[in-house]
Amino acid sequence: MNSKNSKSDTSNNRDNSYRVVSDNRQARYLYEILETYEAGLELFGTEVKSIRAGRINIQDGYALIKNGEAWLLNAHISPYNASSQYFNHEPRRTRKLLLHRQEIRKLIGKVEQQGLTLVPLKIYLKRGWVKVSIALARGKKVYDKRETIKQRQDQRDMQRAMKSY
Repeated sequence: MNSKNSKSDTSNNRDNSYRVVSDNRQARYLYEILETYEAGLELFGTEVKSIRAGRINIQDGYALIKNGEAWLLNAHISPYNASSQYFNHEPRRTRKLLLHRQEIRKLIGKVEQQGLTLVPLKIYLKRGWVKVSIALARGKKVYDKRETIKQRQDQRDMQRAMKSY
C-alpha cells in the first residue's frame, strides 16, 4: 500500500518549480554584477500569457527608481495573439517592479551615489508567479571584457588538459 498521497506530490512539485523564460546573457558580458535581487512584476493578464509562451525580450531592458518605486523599462513583451487587439497590452510599456521598501532604499543609495545601474538578468516563473532577477551592476570597460574572454579561454584549456590527463 502506498502511503504517499498523489495530491501532496503535485503540490510539492509545484513549490519547487522554477522555469526560466528569458535570459539576458549579454548583461554578464557588458556589466560586472555586484548584487542580485528577485522582484515581482506588475503585469496585465495578456502579458502573463505571452510570458508563459516565452514571447519576451529583456536584452535592451533596464530598471530605474523614480519617486521611491522601481520600474522596468524597455522590456518587450509581445502582444498575445489568442485575444483581440482591444484587450491587448503595449509591448514596451513601463512596468512596476515589486520590491520591499528597504530594498528600494538600499538600491537608491547605491545607484545615485556610486553610479551603478540596474539590469534585468532573467525572467522566470516561480510557483506560478512571474519574477525578474535584477542586478546591481557596474559597466565594464573594453579591457575588462577582453580580460573576461581571456580568463574563460584559460578555464576551457585547463579543463581540456585535466580531461585528457
